[in-house]
Amino acid sequence: MQLSRRRFISSTVTLGIIGKHILKSETDSTINKFFENNEISKVKELVYPLGLQKGAKIAITAIASPTSMGEIASCIRAFKYFGCSVEVGKTITQNNYKYRYLSNSDIIRANEFMEFIKREDINAIIIARGGYGSLRILPYLDYELIRQSRKIIMGFSDITALINAIYTKSKLVTYHGPVASNYFNNYVNNNIYNTLFQNQDLKFAKVKMPNMYVINKGFARGKLIGGNLTMISSLLGTEYEIDTTNSILFLEEVSEQPYKIDRMLTQLWLAGKLQSCNGIFFGYIKNLDSRHNFFPGLSFTVRQIIESRLKPIGIPCFIGFPFGHTDSNYILPIGIDSSFNTKTKSFEFIESPVYSNS
Repeated sequence: MQLSRRRFISSTVTLGIIGKHILKSETDSTINKFFENNEISKVKELVYPLGLQKGAKIAITAIASPTSMGEIASCIRAFKYFGCSVEVGKTITQNNYKYRYLSNSDIIRANEFMEFIKREDINAIIIARGGYGSLRILPYLDYELIRQSRKIIMGFSDITALINAIYTKSKLVTYHGPVASNYFNNYVNNNIYNTLFQNQDLKFAKVKMPNMYVINKGFARGKLIGGNLTMISSLLGTEYEIDTTNSILFLEEVSEQPYKIDRMLTQLWLAGKLQSCNGIFFGYIKNLDSRHNFFPGLSFTVRQIIESRLKPIGIPCFIGFPFGHTDSNYILPIGIDSSFNTKTKSFEFIESPVYSNS
């Protein structure tokens, strides 16, 4: 495993830090004009998790579907390489198969998660696997304790429900990124180190996307929010639904029929969630240009559906960010200030993704 403090695979790095969180950089006339005409909403009392250091303790818990020690071995090796210790929860080591597609009962899964939240020796919680089950435990969590803990909480796919609910209820920054059952390759390992660990010479990633597919041109800045499209749609109408006002919304999906993508995007549109964004981008979507059988002929492609829903809105948007159900699952901190520019085909954090006390 070859790691570099200053290198993200497939990305470049911008320079310059002001204070603990705010990055200043030169802007072109287009960006200057954007700031003159747009007010960026800052989330009040946003809480940043403490960045990891050597000696940190990582907890792995299965709050949704079950997994095994073998499936999470790559994650354990990665964090141990970084000098961390790892504790695996009983939802993994003592999986109860009578709950079928769930690792255990709702109460047991929620209790284990909250136990890791309460423990002062735990610095981060990595969710073991997606699948299904996050929605079921949301009513059993103590969001004020979660806020006070300032722990790093990371996952994606079904875990979109958890990390967005925590951000909505606790105003704690959470992390859309790999689950423990993913394979932790060099790209993932470097991204974890540079995003989640404290670093005295912390830099901000500026991701370059030469293959970006632009739907609407422009520059966008706002708080990051989003995740798996199915789970974002599932939160609508609940106390955990996302607020997309002045946000950059990021979405991904896997193995869903085009008409289902259409339905979910239309639901977000009807709820006013798309129109209130400053910008939108999509990550990995399997079979983006495939047509499926749909009586009496063939369906639209997913790309056509995304364009038909987003182009009329007029805000900057694109397809092709390296995150989601892919080997290059880039970590996106929910709640922090960020921006993208379709002209330069780039994305960057405006704030540090973690708090550093160094």
